[in-house]
Amino acid sequence: MSVDEPQRQEIPENHEHPREKQRGPVVLRRARRDEPTTTDQRLLDSRGPSDWVHTDPWRVLRIQAEFVEGFGALAELPRATTVFGSARTPRDHPEYALGRELGAALARAGFAVITGGGPGTMEAVNRGCSEAGGLSVGLGIELPFEQGLNPWVDLGVNFRYFFTRKTMFIKYAQSFICLPGGFGTLDELFEALTLVQTKKVTKFPVIMLGTEYWRGLYEWIRDHVRGGGKVSDRDLALLHLTDDVDEAVELVQDAYRAWEDTH
Repeated sequence: MSVDEPQRQEIPENHEHPREKQRGPVVLRRARRDEPTTTDQRLLDSRGPSDWVHTDPWRVLRIQAEFVEGFGALAELPRATTVFGSARTPRDHPEYALGRELGAALARAGFAVITGGGPGTMEAVNRGCSEAGGLSVGLGIELPFEQGLNPWVDLGVNFRYFFTRKTMFIKYAQSFICLPGGFGTLDELFEALTLVQTKKVTKFPVIMLGTEYWRGLYEWIRDHVRGGGKVSDRDLALLHLTDDVDEAVELVQDAYRAWEDTH
């Protein structure tokens, strides 16, 4: 050691500033700092196990990639409405016909439709929109039981993660319509309501199409949730209950015009 070189101070392990090692922005202390290799070495050495592709840091990159892919694919969508409904609706069921009618009406009004891209009611909405000359979008999800995108999707994106997909449903739509559906539809319904109630999204109507199916839920929210003071009259007014496709489309158009006026 030269005369000009300062002597390095060894800090005891029990000191308030224990010895440490930096791994990029990460600080490793005590036993965690004893790593036999460096990050560069692990990157460049192709040998060894492939378990790293299933680690949480690698999943973060996959999540990031899904957001980038979704934003890139959907950024230039025209005005759009997200529509949800059951994947289990048979093609000869009245709800399938209702979905097909709704998709066509939205297309004629100049709106693209965004669905989960699956079969049943989602297929009906995509089909009606595509047949009427509109842009039919499907956002699929990886599930244990394979579904695949229905044949009426013009622009499709598949996702691994529900939360990434849900962001796309909200971000690229100006309204939200729920046809009769199961847990997935209910999840999206209350997600949308929460975002509108907390003003994370604005001028965003949430429409329940099919009064016979939705009336019990609406009355429970009105009588028990609002009645118990858990939501306000203003919150309840965020929900629109109707059987009329034309009324639903008119609500969508009115909300979009209001959005345009503020942008």
